[in-house]
Amino acid sequence: MKKLIFVLFLLPLCMVSQSHRIDTLIIQGHKKTKTLFLRQIVEIKQGQLLDSTLLQQEITRLIRLPSIANASFEVITINNEICKVYINVEENYTLIPSANIWTTTNAQFAYKLGLYEFNALGRNIAFGGFYQNNGNDSYGVNLRAPFLFSNKWGLAINYQKWVSEEPLYFDNGVANYEYENKSWEALVLYQHNFLNRFEAGITTFKESYKFLNGLTSDNVPQQLAQNKLLFKLVYNYDNLTYDFQYIDGLKSTLITQYVATESNFQNSFFIAWNDFFYYKRIGEKGNWANRFRVGLSSNEESPFAPFALDNNINLRGVGNIVDRGTGSIVLNTEYRYTLYEKGWFVLQGNVFTDMGAWRKPGGDFSDFRNSDNIYVYPGVGLRFIHKRIFNAVFRIDYGYGITKNASRGIVFGIGQYF
Repeated sequence: MKKLIFVLFLLPLCMVSQSHRIDTLIIQGHKKTKTLFLRQIVEIKQGQLLDSTLLQQEITRLIRLPSIANASFEVITINNEICKVYINVEENYTLIPSANIWTTTNAQFAYKLGLYEFNALGRNIAFGGFYQNNGNDSYGVNLRAPFLFSNKWGLAINYQKWVSEEPLYFDNGVANYEYENKSWEALVLYQHNFLNRFEAGITTFKESYKFLNGLTSDNVPQQLAQNKLLFKLVYNYDNLTYDFQYIDGLKSTLITQYVATESNFQNSFFIAWNDFFYYKRIGEKGNWANRFRVGLSSNEESPFAPFALDNNINLRGVGNIVDRGTGSIVLNTEYRYTLYEKGWFVLQGNVFTDMGAWRKPGGDFSDFRNSDNIYVYPGVGLRFIHKRIFNAVFRIDYGYGITKNASRGIVFGIGQYF
């Protein structure tokens, strides 16, 4: 989490006049992050006219970087025409290990280990990987360099082999399959301006399904392997400000994908979803957080529907992949409150309500109003936060379903749920 502090020391003349020119721009306080990289990121330069609004925007831009915990600026006038600008930054610790343990649906012990550096080469390049064992071996390697070519253009490359047990849903039952996905992804990253970013790229992958147990059907094979191509376009609008564990503002992320495949059991399809986020600081210790997601895909009547109903994606307490659909409407809303804070440590509590509705494969929009497809899960949770380590939030939530055939459960994770 990050802290946003604007420290502005301006003489009265500098407060009212925009005619002061920046004679000297000094960025200080960093150790690992390269000075040339930080100068590349900020858009204010020596020789420009002083603009305090633009300076505040640049502080926000820096705080969004994984390597920066907080930042502030100071302006000192030299005379009636020129001034010095100091940008003070405080770095995050960015080499982050991760470890998770759990039991699978067949009570087998499983674990996941990972290590990521979010400021490789001092240029905010994220690089790392993970290994997971849940009876099968899964692993991935990820590289994301959003400022590789300039302060606007970057690149991301990802490789992953993922193996898991996945339920497929039919009208009269469930079948469990071993699912394997081997994929390569390459994305071009473009930051148009302070608020708007784009990503575009392609993923080539091979999917395979192997029947384990449950319902069988003449229409669905017990083994299936298919090669696919995925074309992706992402648009991100980000107008959030950060003050360590507190967030304020608006954000919207639109993800569109077209998946091309040649298979008798699954046609090529289109899928898109938009996440709209709204955060509001309430008082000194409160934060209201909201995520509203709307997603639709090609409406094929198939057990391979892309939108999953799952603990870790949308509704806390519902279980692991308990249903699938070709459309999804989800609202997550929660109130976060800082219970204790001292130095680098924060204990945060939250109360939440997760609610959503799904369109069945081959169904229509009336499915969203069908009580059988609507789920509501209120609950409570805790957050253990380290303020000096990037994304160092350990969360635990308990969700309790109050709609038809509901379940309940505890959900663990790293980072805020949204």
